[in-house]
Amino acid sequence: MLDHFTGPMLELFATSLWETLAMVGISGLVGALIGVPLGVYLRLSDRGGVLQNPAANRIVGGFVNAVRSTPFIILLVAIIPLTRFITGTSIGTAAAIVPLTIAAAPFIARLVETSLREVDQGLIEAAIAMGATTLQIVFKVLLPEALPGIVAGLTITFVSLTGYSAMAGAIGGGGLGDLGIRYGYQRFLPEIMLAVVLVLIVFVQAVQSAGDWLVRRLSHR
Repeated sequence: MLDHFTGPMLELFATSLWETLAMVGISGLVGALIGVPLGVYLRLSDRGGVLQNPAANRIVGGFVNAVRSTPFIILLVAIIPLTRFITGTSIGTAAAIVPLTIAAAPFIARLVETSLREVDQGLIEAAIAMGATTLQIVFKVLLPEALPGIVAGLTITFVSLTGYSAMAGAIGGGGLGDLGIRYGYQRFLPEIMLAVVLVLIVFVQAVQSAGDWLVRRLSHR
């Protein structure tokens, strides 16, 4: 069983792991840069929000729901023209980051919105009574109070992106998923597939543990 784990194969494993880290890390960070403000706006524009605007909220919310409800494998194929326009190719690690980011952003937006809803309305009303601006309410009340929940949501997102990145490997996205498909499935090497699964499990456990630790630290501040 260990005969296949030679130097070149171990190097391939290391490269594939790095590609997975790059895909998950970059798409998660960029998705957060898009999704967090989107989630904040969804909360602010909702009924009872500081910037209440039901019409705009429905439009933005409908777009977020549309992307979230699209299966990732379909999204992956559907936006190939956009992926090709941005990266110049539709295969490889860089290309996979585009659909991963688009999948992550609305997911994060809804998780952030949910966390912000849990903030005590009395704190917001007190800030308004003291003359706080919208930005002050967001950065001094909403985000600090909801931070543990937002971090927990981001942790869930990174775990989900790990699974999505493996799925992207099925159509040439690179990473551990691509390694498992090409060697474990197409070349009938089940030990390679098993190793890929084990590495992904360890990776997900590490991400989840780090996220849980950070949430506990933030909750006890």
